[in-house]
Amino acid sequence: MSASVPIGIAIVRHEGRYLVGVRGPDKTLPGRAEFPGGKCHPGESPAACAVRECLEETGLAVIPERRVEAREHAYAHATVALEFWLCRVVDPAAIRDEHQGFRWVAEGELAMLAFPEANAAVVRELTSPTAST
Repeated sequence: MSASVPIGIAIVRHEGRYLVGVRGPDKTLPGRAEFPGGKCHPGESPAACAVRECLEETGLAVIPERRVEAREHAYAHATVALEFWLCRVVDPAAIRDEHQGFRWVAEGELAMLAFPEANAAVVRELTSPTAST
């Protein structure tokens, strides 16, 4: 079995809303909701990857504040080592309703979206009444 693929994921929160997109038909797990993120470059930390991927995918510059969760998950196509980073937007004036296919979703809506299986625990944590985000 091959080594797991390191993935950095930015959970961007602003005023009780989260930045969420939907995976395109040409991507793995098409139609699933997703936070900005992707594969780490060689030598790149998952936090730095989350920041880079968020900027590339949404046009928003973010700062990682804390790691929410790290988990490994085996899908049929690959085993991934996910790190989820709670991030804040560098320039709130840059926030629009939509960012290159990503939109702001109220905290209460997160649990209703079809995220990949590996995201389930993070979504539960973000939407729990005791979440300290």
